Amino acid sequence: MNSPNRTLAAAGAILIYATIIGYIDNFVRGISEQIGLWQFQAMRSVLALAAFGLAAWPLALRLRPLNLRAVLARSVVHSSAMMMYFGSLAFLSVAQAAAGLFTAPLFVLILSRFVYGHALGPVRIVAALVGFAGVLLVLSPDGGALSPAFILPLGAGALYGLGNLATREWCEGESAATLTMWYVGVIGVMGGIGMVALMLVAPVAAAGADGFLMRGPVWPTGATVFWTAVQAIGSVVGVGLMVRAYQLAEASRVSVFEYVILPLSAGWSWLLWGQTITPMSGFGMALIVVAGAMIAARGR
Repeated sequence: MNSPNRTLAAAGAILIYATIIGYIDNFVRGISEQIGLWQFQAMRSVLALAAFGLAAWPLALRLRPLNLRAVLARSVVHSSAMMMYFGSLAFLSVAQAAAGLFTAPLFVLILSRFVYGHALGPVRIVAALVGFAGVLLVLSPDGGALSPAFILPLGAGALYGLGNLATREWCEGESAATLTMWYVGVIGVMGGIGMVALMLVAPVAAAGADGFLMRGPVWPTGATVFWTAVQAIGSVVGVGLMVRAYQLAEASRVSVFEYVILPLSAGWSWLLWGQTITPMSGFGMALIVVAGAMIAARGR
């Protein structure tokens, strides 16, 4: 039986997670100009697992899963979603990629209601729809058709929603450290498999960020190693907080809070690179914040 919902505590964990991820993901575009997606994930996982190894004993982390099959299945689903999301960062801004990813709450609502039978009140349904309207405004502020490049983050949104729902439904009782470490390990294995496949096939990859998806292993620069290490540490902390949030409350409640990563990502992009957003995109982000506020008020 699931534990009681602690919605406000989950919201706080998501806010810190979104602040960290919104910052570090702004540097993936620079990494994508040097190495490929698969090598990036493999390197990031090796560094993150090393951090886990150093922290496990002094912090008394419980890393062995109670249900290996459930933890592994959740890790595969979540890792697949993140592969698609990171792949899109070579072509889209962090805010745009995250907007596609955060169609996830709609999938969470659908699965929660029709697969697991959770009751969904009108506030959460309206909040998810308001947030999704904001997503559409961020993706296409001029009202035109969505670019084919958005297929990756939208596909990631579907898998991300399932993975977040699985955190509470499949993996009740697992520690946040266990779920985070196994996710890191699985996405690293995916990266390694991709690197080997690209070595064997040896496709011609475009120069710069355009070759992110098809670039095989190359010798990384010192700057690339540094920012990949920042990604590794930031991801371990951020994803651990995200996992904990989904353990504190139902996925249909928590998922809407993740919309806050959009204005935070845009804010970091402005502070770091001077990138601005259109008024329509700003209005879309405001709708996303309103959606999260509606859930917070209902959670109290």
